[in-house]
Amino acid sequence: MLTLCEKIKNMLQIVIMKKTVIAYLHTHWDREWYREFEVFRLRLLRVFDNVLNLLETNKIPSFYFDGQVSALLDYLEIRPEKEKIVRKFIKEKRLFIGPCYTLVDEFLTDKTTFEKNLEIGLKISTDFGCTDFIGYLADTFGHSQNIPKIFQKFGIDKCVVWRGCGDIPSEFKFNGIDTVNLIRGYFMDIFSAPMTIEQKSEWLKDNLDKIAEKSGDYLLLPIGADHLGVEPDIAEQIEQVNTLLNDYEIKLSNPFEYFKLVKNNFSQYEWNNELRDNSKTFILQGSYSARTKLKQYNTKCTYLLEQANKLQQKYGSEYNSVIEYAYKLLLKNQAHDGICGCSTDLVHRENITRYEKIIQITNTIIEELRLKHKFKTPIMQSKELIPEYKIISKHFGVENSLLYNTQKIPVTEDFTDIYTLKYFPATKTDLKLEVRNGQIFLSNNNGKRIQIEFVRFKDEGDTYNFGAVENDFGETAEIYSFKNNIIKTSFFDVQVEFGKTINFKIEWENKLKNHLWQVKFNMKSPITETYSEDMNTVIKREFNPDYDMRKNLPKERGIEVKTNFAPMQRYVGTQGFGVVTQGLTEYEIKGKSLLVTLLRSVGVISNPNNPSRSTPAGPPIEVPEAQQLGYNCAEFSVAFFEEENYQEYIETIFPEMG
Repeated sequence: MLTLCEKIKNMLQIVIMKKTVIAYLHTHWDREWYREFEVFRLRLLRVFDNVLNLLETNKIPSFYFDGQVSALLDYLEIRPEKEKIVRKFIKEKRLFIGPCYTLVDEFLTDKTTFEKNLEIGLKISTDFGCTDFIGYLADTFGHSQNIPKIFQKFGIDKCVVWRGCGDIPSEFKFNGIDTVNLIRGYFMDIFSAPMTIEQKSEWLKDNLDKIAEKSGDYLLLPIGADHLGVEPDIAEQIEQVNTLLNDYEIKLSNPFEYFKLVKNNFSQYEWNNELRDNSKTFILQGSYSARTKLKQYNTKCTYLLEQANKLQQKYGSEYNSVIEYAYKLLLKNQAHDGICGCSTDLVHRENITRYEKIIQITNTIIEELRLKHKFKTPIMQSKELIPEYKIISKHFGVENSLLYNTQKIPVTEDFTDIYTLKYFPATKTDLKLEVRNGQIFLSNNNGKRIQIEFVRFKDEGDTYNFGAVENDFGETAEIYSFKNNIIKTSFFDVQVEFGKTINFKIEWENKLKNHLWQVKFNMKSPITETYSEDMNTVIKREFNPDYDMRKNLPKERGIEVKTNFAPMQRYVGTQGFGVVTQGLTEYEIKGKSLLVTLLRSVGVISNPNNPSRSTPAGPPIEVPEAQQLGYNCAEFSVAFFEEENYQEYIETIFPEMG
């Protein structure tokens, strides 16, 4: 029989042996996804009403609002009377917001826009009284190696990540910034599950054991999930669970306390590359080719908005508030379930409406400044022909100089032919394109030569992942002729323009569902490394050219197949050859071939039978518009150049204005 003293001693030893688990309450708020914005906002009202009530009644110590401010602004737009109490909790460090305006995709957003995301987000956050910030990237589909530098530029020295981490410990240095890896993800909704407290304790023990394998004396536990509220009795549930856990003691707090407790751990492991390892988590990289039109809109709007901003700063900054409004529209579209193309058709129609608004705003700013300050732009409308400009189209209308002057708008007269002109400077080129024996060859005067093909494959996947068919060897377009700068093929006609680069424009009516279309560049040697644009800089990636995803399709649950696909922004190159694209944001490596995706047609958000991913990644909602049937356009330019010269070639396609 144990004496009372021995029992107390044993109990104390158990308490002492327990590891402390810092838990934080949160919700991950996708503004749009499998439901539309206004539908989710109605849920947001209920969720955040409850959060504020729990904070006000001291039933929870704090709440972490997903590292962004847009959801809070969406809430306050309907509940303006709550702003005072929101500000109070933020100043008391019980409600944490920011630093981002929205949680954007890191590989499809350029540096300028990501910096605007932080600039706008931090301005709003600090106005509300928030002073503590973490670069919170809990659900983005992998992480750019350039993100930590941008956070540091804005004075943010902490980061939280999950997807793409592979076999990395809980605390590490990610390109110089203290970073926490959410070992089991942000999606912890166990306290909302219809289970007994004993079942919840057992589930928590299993997951905390896995987190502990990669952690030290302290563990971090997110409590929350997508669009999930906080249980009113969460504190009582945790108290009950703690009595049943022998190895852990859960403490409700916030991520900032955790960073303080583990501050000496970060330097023990360093990672100085991007985070795109899918061995532990899905990175859903088929989203870089889903709904190509969105990516094309995004590239165009990003370029126009940056140019409009530079011009208005150069000529007096009179459009600052309008530029910020346009950037907010762009950032709402760059939220990862938006720009990645994995939401409902209605969501993406609203994306396109926002993009069209940005185009209207930026074109108006640029044209007003052009008329006032007399500079040229790459595309102009005029009733006169201008040297070095070629006619793109002609219509019957009114010259812009009249349309932008309300005193001179003609109502019944002065209509004339208006030309849409594109700038094509006279440029000598040593590039040669020829069709011989049904094959396309590109060469230059220095003896470099590659072959170009057009291919397509069956796709049994979804908006998240290309669904490779095991024995599908694809189709290759037959090349019929090359006359008058038109390459005729069995897939489509290809328009060709010669300059510093050779520019390809493909317009066609897509009638095929569930297919992947690519342009294929066949190089001299197997491709082991590529250079591509990421956050307006060039990064190097290494590949195994012999890897074949079709021979490695997953058989077990919970696995996403490794691929040789990768994201890009506007440039990819290898072996002294480069491709500059206008909104084509995915490439693949196969042996000696570099392939750039032209179009990927699928019909469901998440296909439960996707051969490339053995577990669903979202709801199986049909999205027929993701098939992208009907008119499609793909534009890209090629030349022989090294990666260090890529900016020079980017500027031939995306020139500086003014």
